[in-house]
Amino acid sequence: MPTNKKKPNPTDVHIGARIKLRRHVVGLSQEKLADALGITFQQVQKYEKGTNRVGGSRLQSIASTLGCPVAYFFDENPAADQVHSDCSSETSLMSLLAQPDMMKMVRTFARIKDGNARKQIIGVASIVAGAVVAEHA
Repeated sequence: MPTNKKKPNPTDVHIGARIKLRRHVVGLSQEKLADALGITFQQVQKYEKGTNRVGGSRLQSIASTLGCPVAYFFDENPAADQVHSDCSSETSLMSLLAQPDMMKMVRTFARIKDGNARKQIIGVASIVAGAVVAEHA
């Protein structure tokens, strides 16, 4: 018997990715977010994958819990704004930042106040990655 699995709506997928990104930025687990919202962590997983659509009042609760405006979840939505051809690079950046290790690195780097130390770390990271990064003035 064939299964009729409907693909998630691109906007729901985008909103889910933004929920996941913001959750990582503030350092909250799916379980902690779920507890704050009074739902299961599986429901949070479904929201983040775009499998389940987030209702308006739930999105307001998520925004409040994650300390951001509701509009944040619609920012950079390529499905809503096809005018920008560079959305794919922004989406790639968003996916990169959604990785827990990357957010840990960003948070750690942000605590470094010494500009010289920051430049040196970027230099070392560039060498390790095998890439050459032009110096920023």
